[in-house]
Amino acid sequence: MAHKAGFVNIIGNPNVGKSTLMNAFIGEKLSIITSKAQTTRHRILGIVNGDDFQVILSDTPGIIKPAYELQESMMDFVKSAFEDADVLIYMVEIGEKDLKDEAFFNKITNAKIPILLLINKIDQSNQEKLEEQVQFWSQKVPNAEIYPISALENFNVKEVFGRIVELLPDSPPFYPKDQLTDKPERFFVNEAIREKILVHYKKEIPYSVEVETEEFVEDDDIIRIRSVIMVERDSQKGIIIGHKGSALKRVGTEARKELEKFFGKKIHIELYVKINKNWRSNERQLRRFGYNN
Repeated sequence: MAHKAGFVNIIGNPNVGKSTLMNAFIGEKLSIITSKAQTTRHRILGIVNGDDFQVILSDTPGIIKPAYELQESMMDFVKSAFEDADVLIYMVEIGEKDLKDEAFFNKITNAKIPILLLINKIDQSNQEKLEEQVQFWSQKVPNAEIYPISALENFNVKEVFGRIVELLPDSPPFYPKDQLTDKPERFFVNEAIREKILVHYKKEIPYSVEVETEEFVEDDDIIRIRSVIMVERDSQKGIIIGHKGSALKRVGTEARKELEKFFGKKIHIELYVKINKNWRSNERQLRRFGYNN
């Protein structure tokens, strides 16, 4: 039997459910999921292996018009998703009518590779509205196969995954069959901490934060972690720490529980907060955090 393998890249506007879909395909929580937009900053690969296939999924930041250097870098990750895809998933949510960047939309409609257009969050709609959406998108993107789904409720996810495997080219695997992602352990530590910050802090705070794990030491029964939360201003540092350190402690406790599930081991985590002025607009800092590579 032939072996299939290839790259399947997920793009779409912010907060349409791209990360939820990727995690549903993989069965592991690799990408941040919160109700806030622009939670994914990097391009994250997740690998699903079967006896005769390897699907390499790529979750990308939501498409926006960039306002500063960090967002420019995030959109570079999206552009790269067009360049190496064997199958492209364009994800919209029910009621959506456009993409935030017309140039990206033209790339989708002129793509020479298979396009799967997924209408997500249909659990929040009705049959009449869904039929209207299917008709709208079939006219707008005539080169796409359209699937209504609910990534959160796992509706139609298995069917879409089966179609992806059918569309992949015959190829040997690109990665070892036991590999889950291309990212190192420290990346997932950073993302777990950042997710808790997104959940618990309001306004600009979550978007001004970067997390760097300085120490990751794994023993047989415990992983010891030391991570630094970077903020841009002194006032943000105070907000992150909270009264007598209570807010920071909550972030640490919740991230520890999440990471214990992810790694299947006891975790000891220490968190610190430092000021790193205007890091989102500093090319050298962005390179350091893995954005401008």
